[in-house]
Amino acid sequence: MGDVISSHLDEAKREIITARTGEVMGEFGRLYEQQYAVALFNKVRFDIEGGGGPQPQLLHRKIPLENKSIFSGSLFQYLEENKKWRNRFFFVPDSYNINYYDNKASHDRHLHPKGTINCAGYKVLTSMEQYMDLISNSLPGVKAKMGSSPFLKCATQFPLILWHPYARHYYFCVVTEKEQQKWHAVLQDCVRHTNDGLSEENKVQTPAFTDAVRLYRQAKGHYGTWEMMCGVPSQILSNLVMEGLLPELRELISPRLKGKLYERQRNWMLISDAVYSLVQGQCQAQYEAVVQKCEAARSSLEASIRTDMDQIITSKEHVTNKIRAVVLHKAEKLLKVSIQPYISSILDALMEPTSRGFSEVRDVFFRELVDMSKNTLNEGTKETVAQHMEKISMLAFHPVKMQSCYEKVEQLSLEGLQQRFDVSSPSVFVQRAQILMREQMDDAVYTFEQILHQSLESQGTEELCKTIQRCQDRVIKKFDYDSSTVRKRFFREALLQIFIPYMLKQLSPSCASELPRFQELIFEDFSRFILVENIFEEVVLHSVMKDIMMAVKEAAVQRRHNLYRDSIVLSNSDPSLHLLGENPSIDWAGEYGGAQEEADGAGEDAEGDAEGQGEESQKRRRMKQVVSMIQVEGSPVLPNESCIEVPGINDIPEEDGEEEEEEEEKDGDGEEKSDDKASPESPKAPENPPDLSNGSVPKEEKEDKPEEQGKEEVPVKVETVAESAPAGEEKGKEGDSEPMVEEQPPSNQEVSEEELPPPPPSEEIPSEATETSPGSPPEETSDFPPPPHDDSGFQSPTSEGTEAEEEEEAAAPQPAEEHPEVKEEIVAAAPEADTKTSDSETRDQ
Repeated sequence: MGDVISSHLDEAKREIITARTGEVMGEFGRLYEQQYAVALFNKVRFDIEGGGGPQPQLLHRKIPLENKSIFSGSLFQYLEENKKWRNRFFFVPDSYNINYYDNKASHDRHLHPKGTINCAGYKVLTSMEQYMDLISNSLPGVKAKMGSSPFLKCATQFPLILWHPYARHYYFCVVTEKEQQKWHAVLQDCVRHTNDGLSEENKVQTPAFTDAVRLYRQAKGHYGTWEMMCGVPSQILSNLVMEGLLPELRELISPRLKGKLYERQRNWMLISDAVYSLVQGQCQAQYEAVVQKCEAARSSLEASIRTDMDQIITSKEHVTNKIRAVVLHKAEKLLKVSIQPYISSILDALMEPTSRGFSEVRDVFFRELVDMSKNTLNEGTKETVAQHMEKISMLAFHPVKMQSCYEKVEQLSLEGLQQRFDVSSPSVFVQRAQILMREQMDDAVYTFEQILHQSLESQGTEELCKTIQRCQDRVIKKFDYDSSTVRKRFFREALLQIFIPYMLKQLSPSCASELPRFQELIFEDFSRFILVENIFEEVVLHSVMKDIMMAVKEAAVQRRHNLYRDSIVLSNSDPSLHLLGENPSIDWAGEYGGAQEEADGAGEDAEGDAEGQGEESQKRRRMKQVVSMIQVEGSPVLPNESCIEVPGINDIPEEDGEEEEEEEEKDGDGEEKSDDKASPESPKAPENPPDLSNGSVPKEEKEDKPEEQGKEEVPVKVETVAESAPAGEEKGKEGDSEPMVEEQPPSNQEVSEEELPPPPPSEEIPSEATETSPGSPPEETSDFPPPPHDDSGFQSPTSEGTEAEEEEEAAAPQPAEEHPEVKEEIVAAAPEADTKTSDSETRDQ
């Protein structure tokens, strides 16, 4: 690997790389210094004059992922060094940079990770066909032939590949389709988050950076959206350099690549990654130097702006009028012929999938609250509410539960318009809409938990369901208003991003030559804050802005997609609420989670293992993980250090017989795994993530099996468990037989919920169970998404519960011999449950 890079990236090539990077960064630095002064002026002016627009009704969480991790688990990773698949433990912290370790023990001991993956600019692929298409289009003069062998063979039929046009590619695989779907959602969320690397809170550096990059690309003839505007500034600048550098290196290096097709593909990727790393290091250093220089001059610039603010504004308006007189008639002519006929159709293409996505966000949020209310009917305690709120509080950052929302927006298509308006891909708009959806969900959740927490402090446990419903109704109304505001702003920004580059491209040839003479009208002291190029773009923007505003306003007047009219302004409608916005996130487990901790402690005591005593500190940390696990530690299928042999590259085309034998051996292993799910020794049965992620608590899981014998006495309890995990419990019980119980005590489910186990699971997890895992609500709750004001959504229909019980009885085996001690507990508790049931039935009547 090192020989390939050193032989093709000799000293002469490295000098070319350094020279091209210096050229790009030199021009970018000049543009950045100009735009920095303009952005600083705009910020100071906004601070003084203020801005209009509707105020958000929902609260905004300042640090949403404080002390949280997103996900962790094990994947098979392909190692380039020895061409093998090794089982690695992956940990996704709140930064969304993926750390991977040799095994879970290395992570638990806080050892340094083997590597870290920053997903900015990557695409997540789930098939080798997708991957081969991309690398065939990106490699120098190399096209894969139909049926040609790839340079790597996947160890399973469920791959996960991270592809980047310049950087290293990462290859993973899992054992089951459900695992693949879950990891795919997690990896896509990592890409989505890391792509959004420019902070909107920085009102000077961020606009200065984006304007400088845009002006640089426009000077090179690249107008329109840019897919590689991804990540932090150093990554974006590296993409900017590679955009011009890579074709040049391709012409130099491509003829020297030797070997078979897959060898040339692999070598080119190694070379491209080495170049990208080299460029990124140089861009980082030079960008930091430019920023440091601008920040050093900030105080003096700001003093000049505040001193001469009125004169600067007057001078700018004078120059703007002069430029408008030259440009406006040309812009209006272009607007009438090439823009106005398309505004309505493009707006419709944006509105439909985006509004469906926001509507799905509302439905997911509502269903989670309905689940909590129904469970509160059965156990009306603050501890029960806290257990649900601990899960709901991070709903916006749960990639699996949010996946149904994100998928709605991914249907956005601008077919027929991309070439006309130089829109490279709708992915820019899709990603922006998804980020806004996540922010709206988190604002709704944060507002709800602050209102609910305040209500719980001021009253006892009486009428908890009514309290939850009142809080829910308040938040849903605020969500609808904010959703309309956010979507209208998104539509306006998206239309501007589509039309403005097209208009600039058409107008620049005729107008660019006239702009320099207007620079003479600007006083030299103000020339740092007034640039004719920026004024030209502002004139073009205002020429089309009126039509865009009118189109969005008409859509709101017609109430299309639940948009509110601009005349509906809820200013200070709930002033007391915003006082709660300064409060930190609520630690529900810490304030109300005493009962839960006792139950967990009892489960650990029942286990009696020596290692169980060392899990206390890890338990508290793991409770803060957003996404539940689907793997079980200690799986006998594949050990932690397993390393699967894959045929060497040279053996793939020639030795088909050996290849088939090895594939059969792997298939045999896969069959053993699938057989394990029906065998008594399978350790997968006790852990079913849908049970954990959909709100059922260990106590309910523990009671679920013997419950079938006494279910006529506790129908409401059975319905609750059946709804939170409709099929996961029955499937789990099938694999939970006597030999298993001898090795794992009945409380194994409680411990497996909190452990983050490393090895990939066997194909034990039932499809029904995983379908109800985070992301898809329980089947029974599908009756509840109608309007949030319907009280019937919170009743406990015993007839439906009886039907669910009969289905459970038919599907599940009798576990009488397996858990005698649990059965005794349930028999003793049956009178209490019966009393609860009769009370709830009385309320229903």
